[in-house]
Amino acid sequence: MLKQLSATLLFALAAAAVPAAAQETIKLQAPPPPSATVPSNVKDVGTLDAADVATLKPGTILFTDYRDKASTNPESGLIAYNDWVKTRPAEAAALAPFPGYAEPDYSQTVNGVTKQRHETLKVYVAEGRFVVNKAPGSIALSRYATLDFVSKMDGAIRHKALNPADVTPTKDPAAAFAKRPDRAWCDAPGAVCLESRYDLEGKLPLGVRLANKLELGSTKKVAEFVSFQSELRVLPAGEAAGLTSLTKIDTPVAGALEQTIFWVNQILRFGKFLAIVQPVPNDPGTSVVTTYMALAVKADVLDRKQEYARVPVLKNLLPVQVLMGNSSFNTGSSISAGLPTYSRNRIGAFAEALAKN
Repeated sequence: MLKQLSATLLFALAAAAVPAAAQETIKLQAPPPPSATVPSNVKDVGTLDAADVATLKPGTILFTDYRDKASTNPESGLIAYNDWVKTRPAEAAALAPFPGYAEPDYSQTVNGVTKQRHETLKVYVAEGRFVVNKAPGSIALSRYATLDFVSKMDGAIRHKALNPADVTPTKDPAAAFAKRPDRAWCDAPGAVCLESRYDLEGKLPLGVRLANKLELGSTKKVAEFVSFQSELRVLPAGEAAGLTSLTKIDTPVAGALEQTIFWVNQILRFGKFLAIVQPVPNDPGTSVVTTYMALAVKADVLDRKQEYARVPVLKNLLPVQVLMGNSSFNTGSSISAGLPTYSRNRIGAFAEALAKN
């Protein structure tokens, strides 16, 4: 999921370091304008209202990501992590990696000098809602909490089972800030531990190779792939019950499924997919499913504006433009198409799976 976004951002970062001749090569070889397929049954709305459930028909997905379509701000749709916690507390509590999560503080050693670093984050959140012609009790979320099911959600991302003892925050002291304070990752009943990999697509590997060749003195090279580790599980009833404060639908939560991405090798810090199943008010034989996708990006990745402004080819290739799907280098139907398109497709794929099964 998150991998493809990182790929696109990495191309932008790599291209920023390429000299004029190489930039022209990239320009000539750039992929065509976006051609991603967005599910035709997705309806954009400004916000999700619980009252809309009464008229929502099966097969239609309501979707919002809080973007102001008329805004000239390229970061429209992103919110600072601390502002997110303050202004949307129920959402942040449900979509952060764990309760009490804070922006990372850690030590970083460069050329033998160790410094303390605080990392600020910005968050993208998408929300979708759809109705399924099935009673909540007939939707077995456990069948979706599997390696096989996740592998079908996006064919560009490869997944494999991960030994919980081998998760990076547990093994690497430098990643200790990503540990859960209450338990180890994947150490929950029924949890599936996953390691996933996305190989950069299109012209993105070219940009990475050029950047790495130019950075001859650097020991840290940009990878041509993005990998992440995640925990997939059905939430126990006690945890799921409180999610009505998030959906604002006045019926009990029948079940919830979440995939928490707690470690990413570059660009990103965390992500989460969350699906909440409830009975439709006054129609217990029908289910309403509210889904969320959240992604936290390192803010310093988005702050590279002056570097791009010096290179005409790259003026419209800011990382944030790639992130929000506003670059000519966005391509495909997954995260490389930009978060809004990917979120629609992921939510659409999940809705289709629930309707069929």
